[in-house]
Amino acid sequence: MTRLTVAALFGLTVFAAAPAAALVPLHQNERVVNSFYAIGLADEVRKNCPSISPRLLRAYNYLKSIESYARNAGYSDAQIEDLTENKAEKEKLRAKVRADLVRRGAKPGSPEGYCSVGREEIKNDTASGRLLKEN
Repeated sequence: MTRLTVAALFGLTVFAAAPAAALVPLHQNERVVNSFYAIGLADEVRKNCPSISPRLLRAYNYLKSIESYARNAGYSDAQIEDLTENKAEKEKLRAKVRADLVRRGAKPGSPEGYCSVGREEIKNDTASGRLLKEN
């Protein structure tokens, strides 16, 4: 091989590896965090509002799309699994969702507040709203 060919191959190898090294931790990836937030919000609404149900197939497909996005962005299966098994990150997200629900008028033991948030999410066709349906 000529020096130019070796240099070009080495340069391509280094360039191809650069994006993987530049990835932020998956739990800090804005798209992933926002997607899990949408799932968490929809889950809290459906558990606390008897007149709103989950769209389970849509939720499953949405979850798989997050996983696909993460893989395509360069995250490994191990990194994805680490995030989904990370209890501290789950609890942090759950606390954020619950605080947002309280701010929006949903209080534990009061289904109407959760229903109101759920109807608003559905009406506004948000990511959370697309995971819910009124009975």
